[in-house]
Amino acid sequence: MPTAVGSPAVAPPPTRGASRIAPRAYLRHTSTLVRRNLLRIKADPYTLFDSLLMPVLYTLLFVYVFGGAVSGSREKYIQYMIPGLLGILSLTLATSVGAGMNADFKTGLMDRFRTLPIAASSVLVAKLIAETIRSVLSLSVLINVAMLLGLRVRAGPLKLLAVDGLILMFGMSMVWVSMLIGMTMRSTEAAQGVSALVAVPLQFGSSIFAPVSTMPGWLGSFTRFNPLSALADACRNLINDRSAGHSVLIVLAWSVGITAVTAPLAVARFRRRT
Repeated sequence: MPTAVGSPAVAPPPTRGASRIAPRAYLRHTSTLVRRNLLRIKADPYTLFDSLLMPVLYTLLFVYVFGGAVSGSREKYIQYMIPGLLGILSLTLATSVGAGMNADFKTGLMDRFRTLPIAASSVLVAKLIAETIRSVLSLSVLINVAMLLGLRVRAGPLKLLAVDGLILMFGMSMVWVSMLIGMTMRSTEAAQGVSALVAVPLQFGSSIFAPVSTMPGWLGSFTRFNPLSALADACRNLINDRSAGHSVLIVLAWSVGITAVTAPLAVARFRRRT
């Protein structure tokens, strides 16, 4: 029908992607969503249990149950295992993100975000930043507990910062993997199951808990290729003030590669699901 004379034409509603989000607006949207995620944690502090208590329980159990059997003494095992356990922390926290993302889709929260004039990636980046902040808190708690148990930190401040940076960088790459899994699976239970299927072989098929030389050949080959082994070796060498250049480069390569592949896939999946 032609538009009546003198009556304004009704413009179609704007859709996401019709105009690009300015960088300043993108930062504002992301920071607002980060604040929202942190406020959710503040409102329900029990969600911090997995990030604060589980690493401490892991440490106590492995040190006092396996320490004497693996290294001959708990003191030696603390110095060997705990630096590697710091790397597990990043993976453990990342695996919980996917189930949370899946639950947010079930409740309609992500559809609500979809109606807002914000970039799709800002929702995922905000989740990534909030989880990184949670990881920093967990790392602080675990390192202090480890030092109380007898961990000797021989490295200086710069190498300790390098340890934290490597752990956080690898953890951020695994958060992208977890978010992609959470948005791909149809149920929260399936997201948890697939995340565990990814995490458990990486955790225990690594040099974190035992030297590679004690493993059978087929497992040793997997362990040497496992990025968590490189992360554990890098953290172990840095904390003990030894050279870790090769292991650091491997961790950086894995982190960049995983992020480069999974981040675009996660953003594309988010757009399709919403």
